[in-house]
Amino acid sequence: MRSPFRRFARSRPGLVGLTIVLLLIAGAVAAPLLGASDPLQTSPAAFRPPGTQWLLGTDNLGRDLWSGVVYGARVSLVVGVLAALLSAIVGIAIGTVAGFTGGRVDAWLMRGAELFQTIPQFFLALIVVALIGRGLEKIIVVLGLLGWPLTARLIRAEFLSLKEREFVEAAHALGMSASRIAVRVILPNALPPAVVATSLGVAEAILLEAGLSFFGLGDPNLVSWGLMLQNAQGYLRRAWWMAVFPGVAIFLAVFGFNLLGDGLNDAMNPRLRRRL
Repeated sequence: MRSPFRRFARSRPGLVGLTIVLLLIAGAVAAPLLGASDPLQTSPAAFRPPGTQWLLGTDNLGRDLWSGVVYGARVSLVVGVLAALLSAIVGIAIGTVAGFTGGRVDAWLMRGAELFQTIPQFFLALIVVALIGRGLEKIIVVLGLLGWPLTARLIRAEFLSLKEREFVEAAHALGMSASRIAVRVILPNALPPAVVATSLGVAEAILLEAGLSFFGLGDPNLVSWGLMLQNAQGYLRRAWWMAVFPGVAIFLAVFGFNLLGDGLNDAMNPRLRRRL
């Protein structure tokens, strides 16, 4: 049986997604080395089209769009990754308690998860951010606390499937405590679906952050792709590049993380192992 790494290496969508994600991360980290200047610095060279002097053109205030796209990747990736990790931690904790405990605790926790899933995340995030105020940390916390239900339900389903297996019964026979069995025996075997959901959650968080910034609820002190799209909406006919390049950046980020999630699913899903 091939290892998960070898199965992932045979997944073309996964490799393409990993390549896109790594390129985005490298560009965000090496922004100063790529010749990107301060993305908030204005200049008299407004509405310059893409060319040799201005790689992606300039906006209505003469700001370099190349710098905005590169530095905006930092905001989008930080929000996406940290919000997805927070969602994963909360979802894994709730799913573990629900799946292992069962009974009324399971029922109440899953009803809470269903309540969160019935409310559109974007509109709920829009309301919450509008109430508590803007800021990168607040956006990360809000998106992280809204995205846990899917991970919780996946972990719960895995626990319900695994806690009756022979290796769990053997752990009970050895006298291990219930908490130790849940955390050390069952949870490691229940994590693969959560890993896939987390990678997909990064893409969803990037889209949500872009939407919040587009509606003016992002961090005003940082350049993000959504904020660049908001600035571009009044100049679509005059400067098409102001909207196209941030939009392409969002598409590539979401596309890359979705393909990465597909590759992880191919590598970790036992039903697909024989095919890879």
